[in-house]
Amino acid sequence: MSAERLEYLDLQPIRAVRGTVLLPGSKSITNRMLLLAALAQGETTLREVLESDDTRYMLAALAALGVKHEPAGEHAVKVDGVNGAFPVKKAELFLGNAGTAVRTLTAALALCGGEYRIDGVARMHERPIGDLVDALRTLGARIDYPGNDGFPPLAIHAGALDTRGEVSIRGNVSSQYLTGLLMALPLLGGKTVVRIDGELISKPYIEITLNAMRRFGVTVERDGWRSFTVPAGARYVSPGELYVEGDASSASYFLAAGAISGLNGGGPVRVQGVGRDSTQGDVRFADALAQMGAAITMGEHWIEASAGDEARQRGRLRAVELDCNHIPDAAMTLAMAALFADGTTTLRNIASWRVKETDRIAAMARELAKLGAVVEEGADYLKITPPAQWLPATIDTYDDHRMAMCFSLAALGGVAVRINDPGCVAKTFPDYFPVLAGVTVR
Repeated sequence: MSAERLEYLDLQPIRAVRGTVLLPGSKSITNRMLLLAALAQGETTLREVLESDDTRYMLAALAALGVKHEPAGEHAVKVDGVNGAFPVKKAELFLGNAGTAVRTLTAALALCGGEYRIDGVARMHERPIGDLVDALRTLGARIDYPGNDGFPPLAIHAGALDTRGEVSIRGNVSSQYLTGLLMALPLLGGKTVVRIDGELISKPYIEITLNAMRRFGVTVERDGWRSFTVPAGARYVSPGELYVEGDASSASYFLAAGAISGLNGGGPVRVQGVGRDSTQGDVRFADALAQMGAAITMGEHWIEASAGDEARQRGRLRAVELDCNHIPDAAMTLAMAALFADGTTTLRNIASWRVKETDRIAAMARELAKLGAVVEEGADYLKITPPAQWLPATIDTYDDHRMAMCFSLAALGGVAVRINDPGCVAKTFPDYFPVLAGVTVR
């Protein structure tokens, strides 16, 4: 896939996949580390950085804020930290549909003082941010909504910040709100306790945040998942050099392909860049795939998948019912694996899909049905029954990278699949389709 946005890409039926995939860097880790390197004291070199639309938006925003950065070799960038104070105090930032960048920069800019506007594409205007803004306002931040209340765009103004030391935030819409708040709080300088209202979803993504903050010298105390304490005097200090893990969410497509292909004598597929020591919650996708009958082996920095003996004998994966709260992004790939199962698969606790790049519950239900699947859509669940007969289909992707990557797996069902706007994968995995072709057995 070249950088240009093709109207569509036709995938012929894929007989089998087999081989090894070197994963791109994690988007979640890359954008967190870029911002922390910018806020830190000292110079940081980040290696195996993801090069994608979302990370380019973050780098462009940091440059607009006066953060100096430059390439430091292949997939590497050197960032000159600003020690907690952006040099540019007035800027307009356009962040596309990069949710992580919008949420983390909103919090950091609200607590560092200055006049800023944050905007994005039309879909970003539909992705809620009110819970984060409300929490920041309790700390004295001044944030206005030039458009609809509770949604970007945002106008951020300098104000007198309150360091009384306690703030509450809802946890049941997006974990990125808590991530943005935690990463910004060291800018206040005082001890701050963050209390969670309601259930905190996507907890593994908070672990990524806490781990990234530790690497830059700030250790947050956690009382279960109910409260988090940022200590007084916390400040970010460069660790010098850091490596970004491979993207565990991106691994899910190839692991699922290995398991599905293994039903008919294909596989295995190995991904390199994540493994048993990964800090990313989506690595647990492999456990869910194993419950469906995949054979999973794992090393320190690699995972391999094929079909297990029982699944291979039956020629089908096992239908399951799963709580997917801990793997919200990778769970989309389970919906595709469900097309190759022996009954109805139910994915629960996926309400966060509604506020992603598109309404992923509705989009998945609509596109799965095109392939012949029977799908029941609920507020926070999907039930998927495999097609009685597979249908060739033209898949709409809704400018959502994960829709395009997920539905490429439908070609393993023996039908031709047209993927509309395949270039949307540039958000996190620009070379996805060539990489998939590289493990496809012709």
